[in-house]
Amino acid sequence: MTALASVPLRRIAAAIGDAAARWCDADFPPRVRATGSIVERTGYSIPAVEFALDALFGELRADALLETILRELGDMEALDAPGARAYPLGRIAILSSRTTIGVAIPAMCFALCAKNDVLIKDREDALVAAFARTLCEELESFTSALEIATWEGSREESRLHDVRLIVVFGNDATIARVTAEHAGQARTIGFGSRTSIGYLDATTQSKNALLDAALAGAARDASLYEGEGCMSLHALFFERSSACEPRELAIRFARAMESAATEFPVGERSAANRAAMLQARNLAAFRSAGGRGGAFCDDALTYLLLLDPSESEPPPFLPRTVAVLPVDSPEEIARYVERHALPIECLGVTGTPRSYTEIAERIGAARIAPLGEMQRPPLRAHHGGRPRITEYVRFLDIDGDRE
Repeated sequence: MTALASVPLRRIAAAIGDAAARWCDADFPPRVRATGSIVERTGYSIPAVEFALDALFGELRADALLETILRELGDMEALDAPGARAYPLGRIAILSSRTTIGVAIPAMCFALCAKNDVLIKDREDALVAAFARTLCEELESFTSALEIATWEGSREESRLHDVRLIVVFGNDATIARVTAEHAGQARTIGFGSRTSIGYLDATTQSKNALLDAALAGAARDASLYEGEGCMSLHALFFERSSACEPRELAIRFARAMESAATEFPVGERSAANRAAMLQARNLAAFRSAGGRGGAFCDDALTYLLLLDPSESEPPPFLPRTVAVLPVDSPEEIARYVERHALPIECLGVTGTPRSYTEIAERIGAARIAPLGEMQRPPLRAHHGGRPRITEYVRFLDIDGDRE
């Protein structure tokens, strides 16, 4: 029996929602302390961290949790009713990534809603531990269900010896290592390195107000978290159109990037990243002298736009750096993604997102969103294309039961 086995699902969801509501207050003392720790760990600016925390905890509402669970399980009583057909796995471990802010928290909340005991490997900022304390204030049963810890690799084996499932948020090498080391002991789910791209159609370019709004949104998606998140925009494709010449579009995008830097100031940047941005800028400038493309940036190299770079090269995954590529149709986007084996998390678009389902499916995207909303996924969104709660339950089917 897990610590939450007898607690009704609605009570668990309500406690999570109440705790998250407290964290939505920017002046809530634990959040204030966590904000400083996150800034220190990531090097991001305070406005970027505040945006991340607002987006994270603003989505963790009881109604959003229950709606998502209902969509996946089909029955709100699946985990509660006598003879229920969905059961907790038991003890689950969730290992946090180094960069993304609070990435383990939604996974933790759904694992708790599935009534599992949950072990979390926290990061240096102790955000998960701080939120867990608030959870325990809302529902005492969480005290027995949750264990938050930090450890080095040498201590991992003893920590994970009795878990049924290991969820890993990190780079591909980390996921491969954990999977290999715990093969045969526990199932592993990995959320590895992914990226996101955008597309501007000709209709949007033909109307100045629409184009400026789309570019402002794209600039925000590219600037937040210094391009380190899986929903960070690294390539913006635009349909060739007589309504807006490529250089004009790049200039307008550059203005939007400058505005985004005012809203979300640049965080700390390593010497290696700055050197790589300089190299990418100089190469683009050299190509421009030969008649192709161009580099657009400010004097401080706050951002970098690479217009019409070589299609034989993938986007440069650098801070606030975006490849801006003209295409005749979305089919060229698919060929580019396939050529470089890019794992796509989100496709940012203008117009009606549903009209882009075919290309999104072709490139393996997990989500389609309007430009400007890529960095604010709803709770129901399937991170990495995976389900939210069904990963954390086991099902019992009863022959002869037609309900």
